[in-house]
Amino acid sequence: MRINKYLAWKKISTRRGADDLVKEKKVFINGKLAILGSRVNESDIVEIKNNKNPKIYAYFAYNKPVGVITHSPQEKEQDIKQNIKNTTISRDVFPIGRLDKNSHGLIILTNDGRITDQLLNPKYFHEKEYVVKTLNKLRSNFKQKMEAGVNIEGYVTKKCKVNIINDFTFRITLTEGKKHQIRRMCSALFQEVADLKRERIMNIKLGNLKPNAFREVKGEELSVFLNKALSQ
Repeated sequence: MRINKYLAWKKISTRRGADDLVKEKKVFINGKLAILGSRVNESDIVEIKNNKNPKIYAYFAYNKPVGVITHSPQEKEQDIKQNIKNTTISRDVFPIGRLDKNSHGLIILTNDGRITDQLLNPKYFHEKEYVVKTLNKLRSNFKQKMEAGVNIEGYVTKKCKVNIINDFTFRITLTEGKKHQIRRMCSALFQEVADLKRERIMNIKLGNLKPNAFREVKGEELSVFLNKALSQ
């Protein structure tokens, strides 16, 4: 494993931050000064010199309400950062990923840039679960069509898991996140979305969080999440 990935995995810094530590000659492997690209084996001893103020990472599960923008709001729009500015959440956190303005549910807020690429890069596979309500009754072959992959403007979505709850509601689990993917998949199958709620990202669940409420992710829940997010 490369030294920058190792330091990120150990929660010491981001990969870019690890490269800076190496350039500043603060990283040692088995007592020898590390260089960019140095590799670390399981039996190696890695030391950081003069790292007096390591960054403290924070993670929150947040229930984004309908009508709130994830980030980059336009005129008269409200985004998540504005919504949480008077709360106890640290101001340096940011949302990982997006939920469109008309959707609601789980967003992970953190100041840990190490996990951004792992959660958003399409080469990694992380489950996200949604409950979707439609305006029109679901067709008899809807589940089969959705699970097989849907052609949305030239791109065929990856296989997914769909459970039909009732004639107008289904639960879907994806491992990718194209822009407005579920809405576009439904539209391609002649179904119109009335409500879209994200309930889970990997092992993090929305639970009973009320709109605009948050809770800290910690303990075993956080350990499992980070192990999955940083292991690829």
